[in-house]
Amino acid sequence: MLKIQKFTFGMGDRFAHEGHAQLSAIIEANQHGIPVFPVWNKSNREHSIVGSKPDDLRAEADEAVSALGWKGDYYVDADHIGLNTVEWFLAGSNFYTLDVADFTGKPAPDADIEAFIQSMSRYIGSLAIPGILEPFDLAEATVRGAATKFLFAMQEAGRIYRHVAGQKGPDAFVTEVSVDETDSPQTPVELFLILAMLAREGVPAQTIAPKFTGRFNKGVDYVGDIAQFEKEYDEDLCVIAFAIREFGLPETLKLSVHSGSDKFSLYPIINRLIKKHGVGLHVKTAGTTWLEEVIGLAEAGGDGLQLAKDIYAAAHPCAADLIAPYAPVVDIDIAKLPAPETVAHWSGEHFVAVLRHDQTNPAYDVQFRQFFHVAFKIAAKLGTRYTDALKTHRAIVARNVTHNLLERHIKPIFG
Repeated sequence: MLKIQKFTFGMGDRFAHEGHAQLSAIIEANQHGIPVFPVWNKSNREHSIVGSKPDDLRAEADEAVSALGWKGDYYVDADHIGLNTVEWFLAGSNFYTLDVADFTGKPAPDADIEAFIQSMSRYIGSLAIPGILEPFDLAEATVRGAATKFLFAMQEAGRIYRHVAGQKGPDAFVTEVSVDETDSPQTPVELFLILAMLAREGVPAQTIAPKFTGRFNKGVDYVGDIAQFEKEYDEDLCVIAFAIREFGLPETLKLSVHSGSDKFSLYPIINRLIKKHGVGLHVKTAGTTWLEEVIGLAEAGGDGLQLAKDIYAAAHPCAADLIAPYAPVVDIDIAKLPAPETVAHWSGEHFVAVLRHDQTNPAYDVQFRQFFHVAFKIAAKLGTRYTDALKTHRAIVARNVTHNLLERHIKPIFG
C-alpha cells in the first residue's frame, strides 16, 4: 500500500484553475511548521457536470507541483467512486475514496452474516475500549444488526479495492472508505464493527469517513450539538486505535472529515483532539474554492462582478433542479433567496459581504452561500466566458483562494 502522510488536506478545484493557489496554501503552512500534505479531489459527478476528466486533475496537480517546486508527497483522489465509475480514474489517481453508502442496509448472504458474528464472539459481552470510560454492552443482537446494515457494503468496498489493486498493484494507492452519506451517524460500536468487516475483507483502509452527529452542509458551518460531536470524535479516535491493534489494520489509519470546509465551530475541537491522541487527520473540502473564485470575481468589480451576477440570475430560476442532487447536504429555502433583480444592483463590496463566510458580518447570508455552492453547473455552461474571467482576474482570485484555505482552514485545523 502507498503510505499516507499523517496530516492531509483535500482540495476540490472544479474548473482546474486554482492548483497553484491551493498548493501555495500548503507550502505556506509548511513554512509555518504545519506538516500538511495536499490531496486534490474530484468526484465523478463533478467531472460530469463541468466536462472534465480524471486525467485533467492529475495534470493540474503535476503542473502545480512542478511549477511551485513542491518536493513532498501529494495525492490525486478518485472521490466517491464505485465499481461503475472507477475505470476512468485508474490511470491518474493514487487515492481512492470507496463510496459504499448505496449498499448500506442491503443484506449480505446469511452465511456471511453468521460467519462475521462468530468472528466477533470474543468481543460479545462487555467491550472495553482504552480511552473510553465506560465499557460498551455488546450484545449478539447488536453485532447482527450491524452486520445486516453494513456487511454487504463493506464487502462491496472489498470488491472495489481488489479491482483497483488488480489494475494498479496494491502498493500504488491510498484507500479511503466513506460511510458518511448514510441515513444516521455510526455509533463507536458500529465503527468498531465496520473496521472489523473491512479487515476481514482485506481492505487496507488508511482513512475512514464516518457520519457524525449534526449537519455537515456544503460550504457553511456545522449545525448541531457541539458537545455531542466532541464526544463522538474523541470516542471514534479511541475506537480506531483499538481496531488497529485488534485487527491488524494499517497504523496510518485515521479519521477523514467529509464536507469539511467551513466547519469553523468544529476546528478547535478537532485540533485539540488530534493533539490529545497524537493522531493523523484527513479533511476533505471541495466547493469552498469555487466560492472563493466567485468572491474574487465580485471583488474585482466590472466584468468580474457582472459575471457573478449573471451566474446568479441564470441559476435562480433553476434553483430546485440545482439543489436536488445536493438535498441531503444543504438546507436552502428558495423563498429566502434574494431576487436576481435585487442582486443586479449590488455593489461588489456588498456581493462579497453576502457570499463570504464571515459570521461576524451582518450581511452574510447562509442561504445565498449554500445556493451558490450548488450553482457551479451554471458557470460550467458558460464555458470560456467563466474560465477566461478567472485568467483575467488571476491575482485577486488566487489571493482569496489561498487565504481561505490557509487562514480559515489549515491553520485552525492543523496548526
